[in-house]
Amino acid sequence: MPIEKFSTIVSPCVPLPIENVDTDQIIPARFLKATSRKGFDENLFRDWRYDKNDQPKAGFVLNQKSWSGTILVAGKNFGSGSSREHAAWALYDYGFRVVVSSFFADIFKNNALNNGLLPVQVSEGFLASLLKEIQANPSAGVKVDLEKQEISVLSTGASEKFDINPYKKTCLLNGYDDIDYLQSIREKIEKFEHNR
Repeated sequence: MPIEKFSTIVSPCVPLPIENVDTDQIIPARFLKATSRKGFDENLFRDWRYDKNDQPKAGFVLNQKSWSGTILVAGKNFGSGSSREHAAWALYDYGFRVVVSSFFADIFKNNALNNGLLPVQVSEGFLASLLKEIQANPSAGVKVDLEKQEISVLSTGASEKFDINPYKKTCLLNGYDDIDYLQSIREKIEKFEHNR
């Protein structure tokens, strides 16, 4: 599945103010049988979204019309637990392009970056104020500028810089996976080999 180029996203947000969300809560293990990356969106947060009769739970944020967008704002320590890449697939397949948290599990963070999903790690203070703003105003827009490595809340003007691995930034900006990146510098590689 090709990765979309990422530059700047302006979107309302979906708030998930829950700490320690692990990969089994993002996509339960019983749904990991597929080998294609498509279709995991149906079971994103499955046990939180649906009851035992497969009926949507009215109280869960993804089942509420108030919130929508391509940015998920989650509590501290998002993506802990097992290393399943399917968690990033499910979030991306659902339509999220950014996940904001004050801390990400390392393996989830790498899986997200490898699959076109940008994990934006912010301070706990910024996260708290962002969650407060979007819960009070569901249509509040948030801008994520990957080139500048900055997230900003349009309604309040609050902003914060975030870190990203320079190589992964290049890949996201160009829509590259690791093979695409190597192909993009093929001439440099060939020149290096020729000069050795």
